[in-house]
Amino acid sequence: MKTLVNFLNTQDVAKSDIFIHLKTSVAEANILRTIAKKYVEGQDDVLVITLLQDLYGDKNYDHLDHLIEVKNLLELGWLHQQSFTPMKISEVTPLELLNTAVGLTPSFLKLLQDGTLDLDLPDIKPYADHLEYLQDQFFRIELYQKMSVIRQNVHEHSLGIDRLQNKLKHLEKRIEERVAQTSESLVLDKFFKQKKMNNHEQVIFIALLREEYSATDASLREMNTLIDLISTDEYERIKNRSLLEEGSNLLSSGIIDYEEMLNPFGGISRSFYIVDDVLQSIMHPQKTKKVTRLKLNALVEEQDIFELVESETSLEDVVLNNETRQTLENLMRQVDKEVVNRLVKWGIKDKKSGIDARIIFYGPAGTGKTMTAYSLAKSLKRQVLAFDCSKILSMYVGESEKNVRKIFDTFYELSEKTKTEPILLLNEADQFLGARSSGNITGSDQMHNQMQNIFLEQIENFRGMLIATTNLLENIDKAFSRRFNYKIEFKKPNKEQRLELWNKMLPKSAPYEEGFDVKKLAEYSLTGGQINLIVKNTAYKVAVREEPLFALEDFIDEIRREKDANFDSEKSMGFLNK
Repeated sequence: MKTLVNFLNTQDVAKSDIFIHLKTSVAEANILRTIAKKYVEGQDDVLVITLLQDLYGDKNYDHLDHLIEVKNLLELGWLHQQSFTPMKISEVTPLELLNTAVGLTPSFLKLLQDGTLDLDLPDIKPYADHLEYLQDQFFRIELYQKMSVIRQNVHEHSLGIDRLQNKLKHLEKRIEERVAQTSESLVLDKFFKQKKMNNHEQVIFIALLREEYSATDASLREMNTLIDLISTDEYERIKNRSLLEEGSNLLSSGIIDYEEMLNPFGGISRSFYIVDDVLQSIMHPQKTKKVTRLKLNALVEEQDIFELVESETSLEDVVLNNETRQTLENLMRQVDKEVVNRLVKWGIKDKKSGIDARIIFYGPAGTGKTMTAYSLAKSLKRQVLAFDCSKILSMYVGESEKNVRKIFDTFYELSEKTKTEPILLLNEADQFLGARSSGNITGSDQMHNQMQNIFLEQIENFRGMLIATTNLLENIDKAFSRRFNYKIEFKKPNKEQRLELWNKMLPKSAPYEEGFDVKKLAEYSLTGGQINLIVKNTAYKVAVREEPLFALEDFIDEIRREKDANFDSEKSMGFLNK
């Protein structure tokens, strides 16, 4: 404790042993010494106003002139304060600090105790195993994180950054020397060399790996957080974005991947993760059995239950009722990996990976239920295994119950073999979900009830994401309704939405009569599916003419036919906001 005693007793603070390390003015050093004296007397924090009044008095408010010195010490990392922790210190005015409490940081206390800021590391020795190596690498990420926080909260060239950079330099040199002395190959180090990963790529990978191990800082998955980790200024942030964009080494080599999620502000954010095969090879190197991942499309071709759908449209492309869109955006946020990790931590979910969600899309035919299911899958970077529930009716009597189980068994089998998480889409699921028969029932009713009971059991125990579409929610058996996490309504489009749909679906390069007013078409109450069908039918009619020209009356004729036929085919829907 000689350094501490020297600092407290030396009359001229500039002549104390540690003054050269402080990089402060004499006035700032005196403030530190005053707080240090109170600290050894048992007082951890001190009010700034009391501190300055004790040092400079309060006559003519002269003590206020020294607030800037307190702020400088905060920026240097020698003091900490409680009141503005969520704010950037550089954005806090000195006067805002007057009634806050400040205290000595661990770094300053270490300097008082040891008289130096050098990193005290153990002697160099070989790594005992890859877990010990990972421990050093995770500590390395902690230092990168601390520097990133300081860069965002204080001046870029503060002493705090210099101290951490010095620690990081010592640690990285120590890791390199220990690896050189280790006779056995370290899995992660070998992986870095095989993939020819540079330092920035390694830091990104280790940060994601650390989050996989601890699940304590899901923000490490976010693109901006990862870029800030390895960037010292705005120029480097722009430059380093290429490390996480399409065509980069990490993505094109299949080392990491990402999920695109809607953020609360309506934009798209990327959340990165290590690909499963790579993750398993690092976390469990003793398991040398190679997992062969089969392609889902190849396996789907071998069965006759599901249709594999890979949508080309995302939720941004679909025209939806505002309430429906808001509900879907909330759903997107709830299935985000960061949210799932929180639920696991809180004990709501019992597993870390995978998303469990059972969803009903309900509303009139042609309102976009199936198209939205496809687009939701696109936004979640998932494939869709779609099943047409009307197929069950074509099965032989007595076979339907067995085929209900086969739907789900086949879904799980395909997911397991391909190591993927497709979305199960049950189209036109009314017959599955409707109220069960009671009272005097026929043999057919009994079979239908049995089929529904099996379906209810499968829904109850379903693992993954399931979407069922139905036209009428009020017809659904209450037992089924309780089993679904989300029930999302699809309403017929209003006039404004119909106008948007017409503008998006009308052929862009086609000739139209003079004075063609699409607003008149939007007056007719139609669903998106109906508008899509009417546009196509009108186009076929106009295309065969000697002089093809789209007239308003052509569309109105088709609208009348559609209305007279009362044709609301769900299969005809599919409207895009392009």
